[in-house]
Amino acid sequence: MTSKALSIIENDGRAAKGKDPNLSDEELRRIYEIMVMTRVMDDKGLVLQRRGGIGFYLQSTGQEASHIGSAYAMLDSDWFFPAYRQPGILLLRGVPLDDIVNEWFGNDGDTSKGRQMPVHYSFRSVNFVSISSPIGTQLSQAAGAAMGAQMRGDDTVFMTYCGDGGTSSNDFHAGLNFAGVYKAPVVFVVENNQWAISVPFQKQTAAETIAAKAQAYGMPGIRVDGNDVLAVYRASKEAVDRARKGEGPTLIETVTYRMGSHSSSDDADRYRDKKEWEAWGKRDPILRFQKYLQQKGLWDAEFETEVQTRSKQEINDAVKRAELRSLPAPESMFDDVFMNQTPQIKEQREDFLALEGEADEAQGEFPL
Repeated sequence: MTSKALSIIENDGRAAKGKDPNLSDEELRRIYEIMVMTRVMDDKGLVLQRRGGIGFYLQSTGQEASHIGSAYAMLDSDWFFPAYRQPGILLLRGVPLDDIVNEWFGNDGDTSKGRQMPVHYSFRSVNFVSISSPIGTQLSQAAGAAMGAQMRGDDTVFMTYCGDGGTSSNDFHAGLNFAGVYKAPVVFVVENNQWAISVPFQKQTAAETIAAKAQAYGMPGIRVDGNDVLAVYRASKEAVDRARKGEGPTLIETVTYRMGSHSSSDDADRYRDKKEWEAWGKRDPILRFQKYLQQKGLWDAEFETEVQTRSKQEINDAVKRAELRSLPAPESMFDDVFMNQTPQIKEQREDFLALEGEADEAQGEFPL
C-alpha cells in the first residue's frame, strides 16, 4: 500500500496513459448528469431548510465523485449500507425524486412515514439500507450481511461508507475485523473529507493514511483521489470484482473534501481555514470531470445548460408536489412495529383510534 493516491484525470482533462477505464460515451454522460443532479438537489435541500421548509439537511457537496464513482461499480443486485453523504446513489439506482424529497418533509409519501430524520433514507426496492445517525454502525452491519450472503452461496457484493471520523468508531474495528477473518464480500469506502464535524483529520488518527489500516485486518488498502470520478470507479470496480470472486474485502480511502458545513446545524467557518476551503474548491470533482468530457467531445456549454436547467426543474417540481402532501396518519405509528401485529399492538391501536374519535367529537375544544 502506498500513500500516493490513485489519480486518472490530469490537469488538462486527459486520462493518464493506461489508466482510463474506457467507459462508453453514454455511461460517462450519465455519471456526469447524476453528479450535477446531486449537487442541484443538495443546494435545494439546504435552501429549504434555511427558509423553514424542512427541519434538517446534510450536503455531499464536493464528494459527488467519491460516492457516485464507487457506486457505479456495483450491480443492481448488490447492496449498500450507506452513511449520510451518498445521495447520488439513489439517483444512480433510479429512485424517483418524489420519494427522495418526500423523505425530507416526512409526509405521507415518505417510505419511513416521518419516523426518520431528513436525509436518512431507506429504500428496500434498490437495496439501500436505512441510514443511521450513530457513527459507524453500518460497517459491522454490512460485514454481517456479507457473511450471510457468503454462507448462502450468493455472489452478492456489499458496499458500505463512512467518513474519516467513522474510523475511530468501535464498529470500524468490528466490521473490518470480521470481514477480514471471514473474507466476506464487502467493500469499505472511507470518504476522507478531512473533517469529522469540527475535528480535523490530523487529530483523528496517528496513521499516515486510512488505507494503511487495512493491513492490520488482512485486506488490501487502496488510496484514491476522491475528486477524480474515474479513479474512484476504477479502484472500486477492482475491489467489487475481487469480492465477487471470493477473494475477500477491500478498504478504499477516497481523499476528498467536505465543501459545506457538517450539516445545516453547523457553521464550518467557526473552525475551518478559508484558504484551505478555497484551495479544495479549485479541485471541484464536477469541474474536473467536465474537462475530461470536453476533451472527448462529450461536453459543451449547450449540454451544460440543458443538464442544469432540467435538474433544477425536476427538483423544484418534486418539492412543490411534496409541499402539497399531508402528514402521515397518526395511527400509522402502529404499522411496521412487527411483521405481524401482536394482540397488544392491535389493542393499543384500537384505543388510540377511540381517543382520536372522541377528540373529533369535541370539535377541537380543549378537554377540561
